Amino acid sequence: MSLFAIADTHLSFGTDKPMDSFTGWQDYTQRLEKNWNSVVDKNDDVVIAGDISWAMDLAQLKADFSFLENLNGHKIILKGNHDYWWNTVSKMTAFLAENDFQTIDFLYNNSIKCGPVSVCGSRGWVFDSDDEQDVKMLSREVMRIERSLQSAECEERILFLHYPPVSQGGCCRQITELIEKYSVKRCFFGHLHGDAARFAFEGRVDGVDYKLISCDRLKFTPYLVLKY
Repeated sequence: MSLFAIADTHLSFGTDKPMDSFTGWQDYTQRLEKNWNSVVDKNDDVVIAGDISWAMDLAQLKADFSFLENLNGHKIILKGNHDYWWNTVSKMTAFLAENDFQTIDFLYNNSIKCGPVSVCGSRGWVFDSDDEQDVKMLSREVMRIERSLQSAECEERILFLHYPPVSQGGCCRQITELIEKYSVKRCFFGHLHGDAARFAFEGRVDGVDYKLISCDRLKFTPYLVLKY
């Protein structure tokens, strides 16, 4: 069994907002399906770190989740900035049950055990803004991230975020302090595409490995995090 990760699938089977018009995204759902099933087995776990779907509500989301359900593996989903369909955990869990989606779970104020590690995370937020609303949103996300890390069953925690907590010019101290506090050694994030992805910070700092896992960055192939 293995743990994989990817972000920014930006599915739109239930809405009219395909990504094919963007450079490098032509036929992306076909490529994603082929590449995913070529590396992920049915018993593997895959974290999708936000921007899952362009759906605006759960009704529009059904077709996109049907696509995910038919891919190999158990999917662990966290919220991105474009996941407008995101709702309360109770409503989303009921949505899974009503549609018999058995291979999808949500990462939200919780953690999920995958083999010897705990998968933790939340959306995160921009950290270089003085806007009052951005500061408030970041504060909420920091609390959600800590709740997730606190809930971990395993000593080793792997952190997944949608927004990057580090950049070439700095870092989000509130998040990196949590990373240090809970001895996180690996952090994965999405959100960045195109030129932004090319200039993203990736690598090790203060003993922590950071990696960008947006779909186009990974050539639409889930990234192997570990085998167990």
